[in-house]
Amino acid sequence: MGRRHRLVGILGLAGRRVLGRLTTTSSKQVVLAVFGVALAVALMTTVSGIALGLGADTAIQSEGVDYWVVPEASTASSVAVSVGGPQLGATHSITDRLSADDRVDYATPVQTQLVELSPTTGSTAEYVLAAGIVPPNDPTTVVGLSTSALTPGDPHYANGTYDGPRTGELVVNDAGAELLGVSEGDTVTASVGGSRANFTVVDVSESDLSSGVGPVPVALVHLSELQTMTGSTQGDLADQLLVSTNSPSVKSDIEALYPETTVVTQTGLAVRGTSTSSLPLAMAAVSLVVSVLVGVLFVATMMGLEVTADRKNLAVLSAMGYRTGSQTLLVVAETVIVSTVGGVVGIVVGIGGISLTNALTQEFLGVRVALFDPILVVYSVVVAACIGLLSSAYPAWLTWRTPTLEAMSRD
Repeated sequence: MGRRHRLVGILGLAGRRVLGRLTTTSSKQVVLAVFGVALAVALMTTVSGIALGLGADTAIQSEGVDYWVVPEASTASSVAVSVGGPQLGATHSITDRLSADDRVDYATPVQTQLVELSPTTGSTAEYVLAAGIVPPNDPTTVVGLSTSALTPGDPHYANGTYDGPRTGELVVNDAGAELLGVSEGDTVTASVGGSRANFTVVDVSESDLSSGVGPVPVALVHLSELQTMTGSTQGDLADQLLVSTNSPSVKSDIEALYPETTVVTQTGLAVRGTSTSSLPLAMAAVSLVVSVLVGVLFVATMMGLEVTADRKNLAVLSAMGYRTGSQTLLVVAETVIVSTVGGVVGIVVGIGGISLTNALTQEFLGVRVALFDPILVVYSVVVAACIGLLSSAYPAWLTWRTPTLEAMSRD
């Protein structure tokens, strides 16, 4: 019992000594040690928040949240262009239901198909990647092409009868127009298998869609007209569904409408490729190692200087009956307390760092890449305490080698 009371007394004395130095700023070394740990923990917390964000799909959000809805068999890498894979059904009716939601700016099915286009001028037929869509009332961009020249809606669909009037409209990118040798107003014949149909080029638009060997020739047409050519009218099939919205809450509604699909945040496609990799773990591990090294070196140096400057008080404690072991425990406790205080300050700064990171990435990249989780608080405090324990070795060694009588005689 006496040993326990002595330990409690030493810990209490350590807390009072640290508090006195921090409140009176009589010891610059202690203040600097707190600052060093706070800086290391703040950086670690911020980087760990970014790692959590990269490892969690829900953290990648944008003020203009666009969702790609694809069949479960598809992958994030096949979202942008998918030809001949699993398809979605009843896409027109699902699109109408989503478009009726006030939170949705627009929604359109997208069917992609390699189509052979032949200009009427007699040029050689070439293959172009055609995307069938339902153009919204307000022009937007799909596969890099503007929909402004296409008639809004899908007249040929005619409520599922596919006997409405064909628009015959086609928008082609500059790469496709150059390949075919066509311009606005020209007529082309599209062939898919044994099906043929004529289209009029209503717009030649610039597009940044490219592959590793150069720009990809692409074209936009109305979905129902492409479905008729590809035999996708039975079941109203499309490869994917694009939903433009500024409300992340729409995602759960989409998942309810299409339970056998994967809903991917468009702005987070690149991140999804790394979310299952070791990058987030590597970032967190590197930040931990760097923070511990910086913190230990900083605290050990500052607390070592503090012990050297505090020899007189340690000698007085020795004269009062505090043996060398008790003095060493006192210095260890002070070092751990100082580090923990720095850790608490670092957590607050780190949370601010996460918010600042999200604000900057939202402003310049349109996404929030960091995520705060309460577990970071516990994690940071534990790391700060470990920094204190590791750092205490040097000041504890200095305490052991401080001769009591020599310290008192120097006064």
